[in-house]
Amino acid sequence: MLSQTDLKQIADKGISESQINAQLEEFKTGFPYLKLEAAASIGHGILAPSEEERAALIAAWEGYKAEGHDIVKFVPASGAASRMFKDVFAFLDAEYDTPQTDFEKMYFDNIHNFAFFSLLNDMCLKREGKDIDTLIAEGNYKAVVANMLKKEGLNYGQLPKGLLQFHTYGDSSRTPIEEHLVEGALYAESKSAVNIHFTVSPEHRALFEQKVEDTKSAYGEKFGVGFNVSFSEQKSSTDTVAANPDNTPFRNEDGSLLFRPGGHGALIQNLNEIPADVIFIKNIDNVVPDKLKDDTVTYKQLIAGVLVTLQKKAFDYLEVLDSGNYNHDKLEEMIRFVQRDLCCRNNDIKQLEDAELVIYLRSKLNRPIRVCGMVKNVGEPGGGPFLTYNSDGTISLQILESSQIDKSNEAYMKMFTEGTHFNPVDLVCGVRDYKGNAFNLPEFVDKSTGFISSKSKNGKELKALELPGLWNGAMSNWNTVFVEVPLSTFNPVKTVNDLLREQHQ
Repeated sequence: MLSQTDLKQIADKGISESQINAQLEEFKTGFPYLKLEAAASIGHGILAPSEEERAALIAAWEGYKAEGHDIVKFVPASGAASRMFKDVFAFLDAEYDTPQTDFEKMYFDNIHNFAFFSLLNDMCLKREGKDIDTLIAEGNYKAVVANMLKKEGLNYGQLPKGLLQFHTYGDSSRTPIEEHLVEGALYAESKSAVNIHFTVSPEHRALFEQKVEDTKSAYGEKFGVGFNVSFSEQKSSTDTVAANPDNTPFRNEDGSLLFRPGGHGALIQNLNEIPADVIFIKNIDNVVPDKLKDDTVTYKQLIAGVLVTLQKKAFDYLEVLDSGNYNHDKLEEMIRFVQRDLCCRNNDIKQLEDAELVIYLRSKLNRPIRVCGMVKNVGEPGGGPFLTYNSDGTISLQILESSQIDKSNEAYMKMFTEGTHFNPVDLVCGVRDYKGNAFNLPEFVDKSTGFISSKSKNGKELKALELPGLWNGAMSNWNTVFVEVPLSTFNPVKTVNDLLREQHQ
């Protein structure tokens, strides 16, 4: 099935033949649905700390930072903003020339309120010889849109979200990159420095680097910190082969194999190379202006406080296990910690002898830990928090997407549709063990949690394989804790008109 030319193409990407064969087999077999126990909720897998507890947790994080640990803010930022402008592209291609849909009317009625208005106005003057208001008055709406989207204009249709003007500050404006620099200074500073890592696409890397170079000094001076900003790209070796509907390899017109990016789950490799004790993860577009940052900063500190508090307990227990200086009562105490605090249950645990129990406890305590903020469900599409069964028979907390749930199972669909909380991608991760060694994160991926989707290329249908998602199956075998955070901390920008919401004004 694979020719010598195929094998060379595969090797050039850093992928083995066995990996390709495994992926082609996955197209045939598909991926199993997960077995669910329940949707997580307050008191049943999701913590909701009291005001007193919140203060103690924030103090714990401040104490941890003061000890001089290595802290990094990790921001996936490689996606192009083309989907954000889908409706405006549609207007550009439409047969009519004036706004017809509610979306189009909202965009033009509020065009002065976009942070990029001044840039766009200057571009229209440069290329059309007229400002935006004049073009609109003349009914030349499409010229305005073309100057925003097209390469000859601002090129917003092809740039990544991180490089777009999101928020206005008097006579200036900020991109999401800059908002993440500011956020980092407010909760992730350690040893007078803020370490931020962006994952970017190769074609946009130079633009990201230039933007950071142009702005970091001013923000460093404003907040009294230094910025160490690094970048990486999704590795070619994490791409997956595409298949025809009959599960044979899909080929390009020149006969070569078609490879596709493996989804955000591929970034576990990038995350694995970050030298840090604690890593915050947050999407590039979930940022707000300074006047609304208080809740974001407070709850970032809070979930980090939960992490370092639980991690210290786990480390202490592992030291006890190493010493051999424990009795059955001490093991019972550890069981309660694993089951209640780390939300990992084993229904057969009472049948284990002490020697087996020590092995079990060590395996559950000595692994990466993540604390994930969860917001109340307001009908946004995407994943949510669940209690699920693992391959070893234990039950633990996981973030699931709808594709991982058997839609023919009425009980499971009820759990999914009636879940009280939603995943806003708000994580803080502990990635070193109790001896200070970095975990090898790919070892903790549940490889059975990928998924297959239908795509097309040049009019031909194909099947695409996505790796276990970064905060889904790629972290399946971590210790996971969920904490309720307010909806005010979740302000993604999915469409350009989302920038007109009060949270972005």
